[in-house]
Amino acid sequence: MSDHPVFQLSQGRTPLLISMPHVGTAIPADQVSRYQPRALATEDTDWHLERLYRPIAESLGASVIVPHYSRFLIDLNRPPEDTPMYPGASNTELCPTRFFSGEPLYLPGQEPDEVEKLRRRQLYWLPYHRALNAELQRLKNLFGYALLFDAHSIRSELPWLFEGRLPDLNLGTVEGRSCDPAITQALGAVLAGQGDYSQVVNGRFKGGYITRHYGQPEQQQHAVQLEMCWRCYMEEAPPYVYEEAHAAQVRPLLQTLLTEYLKWKPQA
Repeated sequence: MSDHPVFQLSQGRTPLLISMPHVGTAIPADQVSRYQPRALATEDTDWHLERLYRPIAESLGASVIVPHYSRFLIDLNRPPEDTPMYPGASNTELCPTRFFSGEPLYLPGQEPDEVEKLRRRQLYWLPYHRALNAELQRLKNLFGYALLFDAHSIRSELPWLFEGRLPDLNLGTVEGRSCDPAITQALGAVLAGQGDYSQVVNGRFKGGYITRHYGQPEQQQHAVQLEMCWRCYMEEAPPYVYEEAHAAQVRPLLQTLLTEYLKWKPQA
């Protein structure tokens, strides 16, 4: 296990790498005074996701990479040039300035300027992505291909970001472009074949920067994103308690999904 100041990487023994770019909660001491007091609770974290996925990753021999710092500092799943992920919809930026509920994240006049954004990109964004890319290259060197699974979770209802209530499980493959078509088909079949959770493939969440950038099937590098609603494994209101009974119910489905992903092999 490699514990870098910005991230932690556990190298596995299979072609699968699980990335969880929004599980970090740290905000550097020199930045704390810029934020609204509410922001210091980092409410828009992908809470408890590592706890949910870690047993699956260990059982499957998957590599895992997780950040230490909060998305409120910098969003690792946004492009470095800060172009919107979903044109025409509400978007959060590379250095977010709003909560998922739409209110300002920073005190008046304390939003990061271009110099600060560049500093954060160099100090926090780049190390994570360099490590993620290096691990994908290691897996390709070992196995001839790499399978990236970008794991996320979110509150079920966030009117500022989307209308209505999200399906429980939202699989994104950038309309099928980030992985071999057989992967989208197989994983979609796993989700469609169960009746406990609502699901959609390439719905509101089709895949963020990580899925879009690293999903290069022509280079034997495949990527998928799963956005899961908090209600599947935790309470959606503060203090965001992990619900072991709910987690125990959804974890076998996640295990099946990732096992199916690992079954994929390149055509000879």
